[in-house]
Amino acid sequence: MSIFDQLVSRTIMHVPGPLVSVFARKYIAGEDLEDALDLTRTFNTDNIITTIDVLGEFISTRKEALYFKDRGLEVLEAIQKTGVKANLSIKPTQMGLQLDDDFARVNIEELVAYAQQIGNFVRIDMEDVQCTDQTLKLYRQLRRKYPGHVGTVLQAYLRRTAQDIEDLSDGPLNIRLCKGIYREPRQQAFKHPEVINMNFNHCLEKLLDKGAYVGIATHDSRLVYQAMRLIERYGLLSDQYEFQMLLGVDEEMRRIIVNQGHRLRVYVPFGKSWLPYARRRLKENPDIARHGLKQVLRLNQTQRR
Repeated sequence: MSIFDQLVSRTIMHVPGPLVSVFARKYIAGEDLEDALDLTRTFNTDNIITTIDVLGEFISTRKEALYFKDRGLEVLEAIQKTGVKANLSIKPTQMGLQLDDDFARVNIEELVAYAQQIGNFVRIDMEDVQCTDQTLKLYRQLRRKYPGHVGTVLQAYLRRTAQDIEDLSDGPLNIRLCKGIYREPRQQAFKHPEVINMNFNHCLEKLLDKGAYVGIATHDSRLVYQAMRLIERYGLLSDQYEFQMLLGVDEEMRRIIVNQGHRLRVYVPFGKSWLPYARRRLKENPDIARHGLKQVLRLNQTQRR
């Protein structure tokens, strides 16, 4: 890790919001739903589908949870009305998971039930490790009632993930597999990047072996290569899996994946609660901060001429 990367990692959580926004614009569609829909339309013309997320997490009141639940319903309704190719991603803490499990389940179930009604899908995101058991319990409950319309996320850096796959394999599996970005203790998470990559490949193979529909969520070209080899080995058709990428990350890799005939979904977040998300993205990928800093310096030089 370079000195610049170390500096970003240690200080980004304390950098003022307006400065973070300069570096993070590529990661966020905008503050309004229409921004996410416009971007989705553009992606759709390039044979890319999206998952739309209303930014916000770790809320502290039921009123906030109901607000985000209503925003989720608005997203699903807008997808239905506009005909864009997209689904919805939500965070359990956004729906009140840390307030009351049953309250959160009712909120999430309303979204999934509506998604079933209109022929869409809800992805229940995974957050930090304190939420893992509750999130997987919610997924278990909802997949039985709404098969084909709900999925969740597993994180390859967690030591428990391979066992979670085994435990979940008593029913249909629709899983986004990602590396994971929350800071977790060594007892619960692998720390070495190569070990995380090895576990990602191990978990992906395990999921495919169990017939799971997997959203292969990575920007790492090594993992993309390994995933393509597994897809070839299992003889999967293009509608039996998908690659997933974050907005604003490695657009060239995005084109390569699509041009090779694979389904690709881009995560499109929007909303006013963008700051925590942007800080995590910058902490994970300091290159964005580096590029943003260069743009600021170029602008200042231009203004001085």
